[in-house]
Amino acid sequence: MVKQILLATTGALALAACVSEAAPGISAEPGERPGFSVTGTDGAVVRAEILEKFNSPWAMTFLPDGRALVTEKGGTIWLLNTYGSKAGEISGGPTVEARGQGGLGDIILHPDHSETGEIYLSYVERDAADDTLSGAVVEIAVLSLTEAGGSLSDRSIIWRQSPKVTGNGHYGHRMAISPGRHLFITSGERQKFDPAQDMTGNLGKIVRLNLDGSVPADNPFANQGGIAAEVWTLGHRNPLGIDFGSDGRLWAQEMGPAHGDELNLIVRGQNYGYPEVSNGDHYDGRPIPDHDTRPEFAAPAVYWVPAISPGGLEIYEGTLFAGWTGNAFIGGLSSEALIRVALNNDGTGAEAGRYAWGKRVREVEEGPDGALYVLEDRDGGRLLRLTPGG
Repeated sequence: MVKQILLATTGALALAACVSEAAPGISAEPGERPGFSVTGTDGAVVRAEILEKFNSPWAMTFLPDGRALVTEKGGTIWLLNTYGSKAGEISGGPTVEARGQGGLGDIILHPDHSETGEIYLSYVERDAADDTLSGAVVEIAVLSLTEAGGSLSDRSIIWRQSPKVTGNGHYGHRMAISPGRHLFITSGERQKFDPAQDMTGNLGKIVRLNLDGSVPADNPFANQGGIAAEVWTLGHRNPLGIDFGSDGRLWAQEMGPAHGDELNLIVRGQNYGYPEVSNGDHYDGRPIPDHDTRPEFAAPAVYWVPAISPGGLEIYEGTLFAGWTGNAFIGGLSSEALIRVALNNDGTGAEAGRYAWGKRVREVEEGPDGALYVLEDRDGGRLLRLTPGG
């Protein structure tokens, strides 16, 4: 997440500011680039500047020098220059096969990236003995950059979803680094329901690891040993976004079944109830008890009926958008919108604005300039830089 990068590398802002006095980080090329304006349900007008296009882009992260990395589900990693254009590919990454919801996934920087060059990647691997089985993995690698691309080396897998199962959905595999320097990974229940409550596997969980992939001794279920020791929270369905706010609180959003999408305040050791409870129902129409029927399970801070199909998540810490500091931004897939949620100190929240332009939104990141950067889903998905104004 860019917020942690900037805290760790104060020189990044100075370098980026040399690129553009008004907008450190990704900046505008000479001449105006195409774009459009969107008026939200709150009446706010957001300007979208079109920067680049990709084939099924999935994740984005900023580098300390103001450049950025973008992953495509098919396996390509792009280096972007400070204008937001493709500078070249990053070679040496994992070989993936995009099937269903799976392929190359998230990319974030190690908190010591400026010194070590290390990054984390998530992706889906097939079982070597049975190609119908798959699961997400996370690896650490060293990134070496040039002006026109770069390469990965010293790659090492540090975490795997367990068990591998059939199907090609609900991998989750989003990542975030905590202020306390732990790696958090979301793990979907792989459309199998019951694994979300089964502590013999890590499906339907959020896991917490040390930066090298080892299991912290102070995890809530560490005394159970095995896979349970890595679990931070359980009872999740398809968590496709995770981020820390500047106050240290952890938030994650997940797709519900037929409606009932959730934004959750993630609290150590809590059970979020799926599939025992949900504010949505099964796709075949069978009801699922609502959260308020089972108070022993953690209830969502916000839920959506009808569904928004949440993609990426960003807790905004900038000031470019006046009054939005501390709000959550969620990329909407079926809702084809960027959704703003006002968060409260008591762990509750409410949708505060929806900005729709008819495209599925896969990823949202805050830039070092305070702008919001979104990746549209699917082939031809655009990278947009969002700023206030008409």
